[in-house]
Amino acid sequence: MPATEVSSTGAEGATAEGAPAAQPMPRLVHPALLASVFVIATSGLVYELITGTLASYVLGDSVTQFSFVIGLYLFAMGIGSYLSQYVEARLLERFVEIELGLALVGGLSAPMLFRAYTALGAFRALLYGLVLLIGVLVGLEIPLLIRLLNFSLDLKRLVARVLTLDYIGALAASLLFPSLLLPRLGIHRTSLFFGLLNAAVALTSTFLFPLERAVVARLRALCIVVIAGLGVAFALVSRFIERSEALYFGAPIVYAAQSPYQRLVITKSPRTTRLFLNGNLQFSSDDEHRYHEVLVHPAVAALGRDPRRALILGGGDGLAARELLRYPSVEQILLVDLDAAVTTAFRDLPLAADLNRGSLRDPRVAVRNEDAFKYLEESIESFDLAIVDFPDPGNYAVGKLYTDAFYHLLRQRLSVRGVAVIQATSPQYARESFWCVVTTLEAAGFTTAPLHVYVPSFGEWGFILAGGEGLTAPGALRIDPAGLRFLDASGVPELFRFPRDIGRVEAPVNRLNDQKLVAVYTREWAEWSR
Repeated sequence: MPATEVSSTGAEGATAEGAPAAQPMPRLVHPALLASVFVIATSGLVYELITGTLASYVLGDSVTQFSFVIGLYLFAMGIGSYLSQYVEARLLERFVEIELGLALVGGLSAPMLFRAYTALGAFRALLYGLVLLIGVLVGLEIPLLIRLLNFSLDLKRLVARVLTLDYIGALAASLLFPSLLLPRLGIHRTSLFFGLLNAAVALTSTFLFPLERAVVARLRALCIVVIAGLGVAFALVSRFIERSEALYFGAPIVYAAQSPYQRLVITKSPRTTRLFLNGNLQFSSDDEHRYHEVLVHPAVAALGRDPRRALILGGGDGLAARELLRYPSVEQILLVDLDAAVTTAFRDLPLAADLNRGSLRDPRVAVRNEDAFKYLEESIESFDLAIVDFPDPGNYAVGKLYTDAFYHLLRQRLSVRGVAVIQATSPQYARESFWCVVTTLEAAGFTTAPLHVYVPSFGEWGFILAGGEGLTAPGALRIDPAGLRFLDASGVPELFRFPRDIGRVEAPVNRLNDQKLVAVYTREWAEWSR
């Protein structure tokens, strides 16, 4: 950029002889503007991570959503960089205006997307529109900043410093977002916080160059208005989220938390208490007993002996543990669940602990918060019974827990004649997906006995017993059914009978290197939701 392009008055630059020459940049301008590069890079990537995270929460399939968001964002940055060549006059003013635009759009992105999801029903269109707009604005920033600095530093050093800080800022964002920002601030306050940082960069920039008084007054007034607006939003966003969630969930929220993995919400109405993870219903207290009794007691019956050591993978709500603790023979239950926010809530929150009858406080129950795949890879422990109660395989992060590789590891943790039971989605709404899990278990060397039950909150739901060659579907229970709410001795055989419309169909093996189940599951549930 020619040295005459930014004049002492901040006008467009000299276009005729005798125009004022550019004044030397003040000593502290370089560090301040270079620091702005770090903030710009960090905030840009944080906005990208926010939109990708919300997309995976709402639309599922995190790999697809992050891939598309990243690709669209980088494409939009390219558009912004290309358009920057047409910004020829009043570069500092344009830079400040772009920063303020990014502060508003990026800062409000998470609350706007959440509102669209809970009330407006236009989430996908708003998501991709915001990603495009944020990408274009970020793409405009760096080229303009380089041109602002170019008359004071030689191009070689300038590009090296700017790009170095840009990449360091991206690294900082990628490290801070999952480890600090998301669990401490939550996704909405994180977006607003970085909006405030962008607005602060804009305001700081007005002090770094000499500008006309009228221009300075206008820009600083805009900066103050934007900072004030985002500050108010930051202070009030919790109330906004609570009201939006209450509207969406249809019942008062009694507990909400954001973990590095998901948004946890518990609601309570006069009739029922419900748990939602990332907006998806996990259980309703008025019918969860059907699910958990069928998950646990037929598996114990198939074991054929009193269980002593049991492994629960998933099931952080403690409801499966509650059912297992009905058996006096149980000496130890190891519960492995990734998210400490869930296990802590269902251990310490009175309302939640009442539902599981304090199972997570029982001295026989040990809780480990770690990835179940990693646990099975590293463990040398052996169990009579394994209860596998993961969320449905709607993305590849969960889909790996439904692969033949995972089930090979699971077999190694079962004792001789040990039995496992696996939550396997709905054979009604996701028929091929259900039988894909059966096929995958058999490919891993298990003998299987599928079963199903009707749960009003979810419809027809499926489970699979898995064991050695001698495994057969049990015909009775090993517990007095008088203490149960749903199961009785005569009803057990019916659980294992599949009518023709949900009976077995050909399905692929779900392997770790392709995870065909995720695509099948996503397609089947999408067809039912139309």
